[in-house]
Amino acid sequence: MLSSRIGGKSKRSGELLAQKLQNEGITNQDVLKAIAHSPRHIFLPEILAHKAYDNTALPIGQGQTISQPYIVAKMSELLIAGKRPCNILEIGTGSGYQTSILAQLTDKVFSVERIQSLQWQAKRCLRAMDLHNVAMKHGDGWQGWQSKGPFEAIIVTAAPASVPPALLSQLADGGRLIIPVGEKTQILKIITRNGDNFNEQQIEAVRFVPLVPGDLL
Repeated sequence: MLSSRIGGKSKRSGELLAQKLQNEGITNQDVLKAIAHSPRHIFLPEILAHKAYDNTALPIGQGQTISQPYIVAKMSELLIAGKRPCNILEIGTGSGYQTSILAQLTDKVFSVERIQSLQWQAKRCLRAMDLHNVAMKHGDGWQGWQSKGPFEAIIVTAAPASVPPALLSQLADGGRLIIPVGEKTQILKIITRNGDNFNEQQIEAVRFVPLVPGDLL
């Protein structure tokens, strides 16, 4: 049972990880609290659990990774800056770790994953954490989740070569999109919608797996 893997040791490890991230410049206390309360090891293969609280990305199978905790915290901090969004679209559920952080920061998370086996595992992890405000969809992240939009915030955890038009159209007026963009060189961007205009801000260089169109079982 996954729930049996959540214990006092992981709580202490999460708190130490949150402290590391604060030392590296993460300032939002709600984000740090979510990091501290999230047992990152349950989102990883057991063989890698001993590395769960290192500030590094790790493989989770299917050619995918669990993102570096600093990047998870940074993107979350950027997403909720200013007015806190009530609904968030996440493109790329992956391990579910980023999803678990978002679920502690907003009322409702809608998460799309193209690899169904990863989605099932992420769902089990979120259930073990008793997080029930996440809706999941197996589908093509390039297309977003139109029937549930518009979204006050959208976060993309893989890098497209260019920003998917469907995600821009599903962003609410005043909403923000946090997305890494590029192929060989990737830049983390904030795109804010103002009516029919989209204002773009570049944050920093990053490295993510590609956002691949389509879906897989």
